[in-house]
Amino acid sequence: MAGVVVLVLWAGAWLLLSGALSSGVGWTQNQLYEMAGQAGFSVQDVLVEGRINSDPDILRALVNVERGDPLFSFDPKEARELIERISWVKEAHIERRLPGTVYIGLLEREPMALWQNKGKIRLIDTEGVTLTDRKLKKFADLVIVVGERAPQHAPDFLAMISAEPALEKRIEAATWVGDRRWDLKLKNGAVVKLPENDPGLALRRLALVQESDALLDKDLKVIDVREPDRLTVRTRPGAVQEYKEGLKGNDI
Repeated sequence: MAGVVVLVLWAGAWLLLSGALSSGVGWTQNQLYEMAGQAGFSVQDVLVEGRINSDPDILRALVNVERGDPLFSFDPKEARELIERISWVKEAHIERRLPGTVYIGLLEREPMALWQNKGKIRLIDTEGVTLTDRKLKKFADLVIVVGERAPQHAPDFLAMISAEPALEKRIEAATWVGDRRWDLKLKNGAVVKLPENDPGLALRRLALVQESDALLDKDLKVIDVREPDRLTVRTRPGAVQEYKEGLKGNDI
C-alpha cells in the first residue's frame, strides 16, 4: 500500500513539474511537494563535484535548500542559471537524484594569468575572462599581463610562451604595447621586445641563443628581437664598467 501511495505522489509531482496539470486541480503544488517529502522525497544531501575555487558559501546561498526540504520544490533549472553567473563557473549541471539528493556538477574556468590595468590587478582565465580581484596571493606565480586589451590577446601568446619552458620560468610580466605587440619583463629586470609579426619565431630564436650563450643570464637591460635578421642588446648603465673593474681586480 505504501508503495502505491509513493507512486501516486511521484506521478502527481511529475505532472505538476511537466505542466500537464492546470492550477484548477484540487491539490496545490506546494501541498503535493509536502506530501512527497513526507513520503521520503526530501533533501538529505547536496553533492557538489568539480568545485575548486568557487566560493562554497555563495553556492550554498544560491542553491538555497536545507536538509528536510521537499525535493520536488527544488528547481534545478533556476539553480543552474544562478550558479552559472558565478565568475568561476563555466558550466553547471544540476539535478534531483531520488530519493533525496541535490547534485551539482561544476566545470570551473582555469586561471591563466594576472591582469594589471589602471592600477588594478585581476585574475583571468584561458579565454581572457575576469575571474576575481580578491584573494590573489595563491596565484602569485602566474604571469602578469599588462594593458587594457591584454586579456584578449593573452591566451594565444601565453600558449607560445609555454612552448619555451626555458624562457617561461624567467618571465615576470608581459605588456601589450600599442595594441599590436608584446614586451616581456624578465625576473632579473631585463626587457625583451618582441615583434608584431611571428613572435613565436622570435621566442624560439631567443631560446636558442640562451641555450648556446646563456644570454638571459647576463647583466642586460634590453633585448630587442624585433628584427628577423639580428638581435640587439643594451646593457644596464654602468654594467660594462663594473665588468672591466672586475677584470682588473683579477690581475696578478
